[in-house]
Amino acid sequence: MKDISDSGFSTDCHKASIMQFDRAADMMELDGELRQWLNTSFRELSVRIPVTMDDGCVRVFSGYRVQHNNVRGPHKGGLRYHPGVSLGDIRGLAAWMTWKCALLDLPLGGAKGGITCNPKEMSSGELERLTREYIHGISDLIGPSKDIPAPDINTNARIMGWIMDEYSRRQGYSPGVVTGKPIELGGSPGREDATGKGVSMIVSRWAEKENRRLDQTSAAVQGFGNVGYHAAFHLSRLGCKIVAVSDSTTGIINKDGLDVEAAGRYKKDNGSLSGFVGGETVDQSEVLTSKCDYLIPSALQNAIHGGNLEKLQARVIFEAANGPICPYTEPKLPERGITVLPDILVNGGGVTVSYFEWVQNIQHFQWKDETIQIELQAVMYRAFDKVIALAEKRNISYRNAAYILAIDKVVQAGHLRGIYKSRS
Repeated sequence: MKDISDSGFSTDCHKASIMQFDRAADMMELDGELRQWLNTSFRELSVRIPVTMDDGCVRVFSGYRVQHNNVRGPHKGGLRYHPGVSLGDIRGLAAWMTWKCALLDLPLGGAKGGITCNPKEMSSGELERLTREYIHGISDLIGPSKDIPAPDINTNARIMGWIMDEYSRRQGYSPGVVTGKPIELGGSPGREDATGKGVSMIVSRWAEKENRRLDQTSAAVQGFGNVGYHAAFHLSRLGCKIVAVSDSTTGIINKDGLDVEAAGRYKKDNGSLSGFVGGETVDQSEVLTSKCDYLIPSALQNAIHGGNLEKLQARVIFEAANGPICPYTEPKLPERGITVLPDILVNGGGVTVSYFEWVQNIQHFQWKDETIQIELQAVMYRAFDKVIALAEKRNISYRNAAYILAIDKVVQAGHLRGIYKSRS
């Protein structure tokens, strides 16, 4: 991709992750050898996946699994099905998972997987065959103590169930090989809405820091899939006025506040927000620039870039998606009085409850939902408070503070294990 800082998309996830890492590494004065170790994936696998389609033809899809770093524990990361999946993006997403798990103090490393496909054009049978063939190709890499996949864009509990079954056929019953499963197969209460719930916790904690009541704030949510919907739902339950939402086709704006549950039911029944009458219909891109206190981008990367920078009206951006702000654009946001809470903090609720699910599978014991919610809040608040404290102490951005905390944990673990030996 071309690097264009003033319009459109500019970086893949890998380049963005390196740029963000380098800014923090400069502040930490990390040496070149250590940076190389931290920026290099432990393992990358590309597989070709032949699938017999419903019409009898055979199509070959490309699949990937990247394991970035496992110095603090087994690799952990989602699996996405999307036409735009590339090895570069999966590399960057895997690195972000390493930093996210470290920041949240979870004993896990980073990984990510993906298949280049359009699941919206595939039947359930085709998706199941695709999933099982993919697991056939990567089964030697994954396992409860090796690498634990989870849902991501366009994947869900049902697909995780197929993964668990396919792996268990080869290795014996292994519910801990994947998280985000149906509860009946060893899944965890609270996993489906965990990422969105975690977003709402961070927004709530921020409002508390600002000495504001949530019922005196408004938010716009770009992306109305699993993360965006549940973030909007939980925030509306806490009193925040949701004034705009969008999916990949349609934006809906209502300055008096949207009925989030009604919008969610409509999308579930109709496949998109197109035609929903709960507000003014606009182009989906306009939701990003709508008038609100808090903007919550919850879709794909690079949604905020030089082309819409000057139109942003929110005071605070909470990155519910991975990499929603172009890294060339981000340094210009403070000039406009816009604060950014980074993705490796804001969207950490999903991997946190995935960790809880993995622990339950190992224990062969299911926790109560109340326990999960208490523990999730403790993890999110603890990470938030550490990021805020370091940022204010050193007068640096919240992203740089989050990265410094995360990188330091990984470096310490590497030294203690003898994987990377300091020259000092």
